[in-house]
Amino acid sequence: MSDLKTIDKKPFELLFGMSSGYVAYFTNRTFEDLFSEHDIDIYSNKYAINGNSKANRLRAFWQIESNELVADVLSALIEYWSQFATAPNENELELMRQCQTVLHRLREIQSLHPSLESVKEIAEVYNDQYLSKQIIRMKASIESDPELVIGTAKELVETCCRTILSERGKPINGKPDMPAIVKAALKELPLIPDVIPEHTRGAEVIKRLVSNLASILHGLVELRNLYGTGHGKEGKTEALTPRHAKLAMGTATTLVMFLFETHKDTEHESD
Repeated sequence: MSDLKTIDKKPFELLFGMSSGYVAYFTNRTFEDLFSEHDIDIYSNKYAINGNSKANRLRAFWQIESNELVADVLSALIEYWSQFATAPNENELELMRQCQTVLHRLREIQSLHPSLESVKEIAEVYNDQYLSKQIIRMKASIESDPELVIGTAKELVETCCRTILSERGKPINGKPDMPAIVKAALKELPLIPDVIPEHTRGAEVIKRLVSNLASILHGLVELRNLYGTGHGKEGKTEALTPRHAKLAMGTATTLVMFLFETHKDTEHESD
């Protein structure tokens, strides 16, 4: 799901004339071809949740897909539009500038944290179907069930740590809390190459950073228990919001990417 807000969508809506149901100068064929260049079947049922018009399919696309993919496709749409708008007026040029600002922000957000798709790729490398299911569950539930996302984020990190420890012949038993299980995984991972000066001090700093991320995620799970649904609270208790879900998801994916990549890059050193 992209981070496009309603105000972000407005310049694209206006520039492409989407109120008519069309998108700029696209025919059904050229619209399909452009998305195909990004390995997307825009006419699949997945993108028909808002209706069958090109405009509604584009709205579904930027609602469903990641910041990176949305930014790439919207950029291609703008480029296509500019080829036909041979003499854009001042209003259209201003809309283009606004669109480019939005695309820049989307790419900045994407660069701040690893995407769920990146973590899913790691899961596929490890052939871990359970891990993949956790990622799919989070991605599908940000808006509809933030509490589920927060709980699943915790499970994602736990699965990651247990997989790493098992792969390194140090399986962990019982049900330790989040900081403890992350600490156990960190103990088995060489965080910084030995050849780097101040290796020991650097490793301690990284351990502290990763442990802090684990503590944040553990705290979010506690919040879910307090404010989420299904824990026997009063009927008027407010649930957490999608922004809390995104915080949990971002924290979990940052942890998982770092731990799994460190494990993958240094696995031979544990032999």
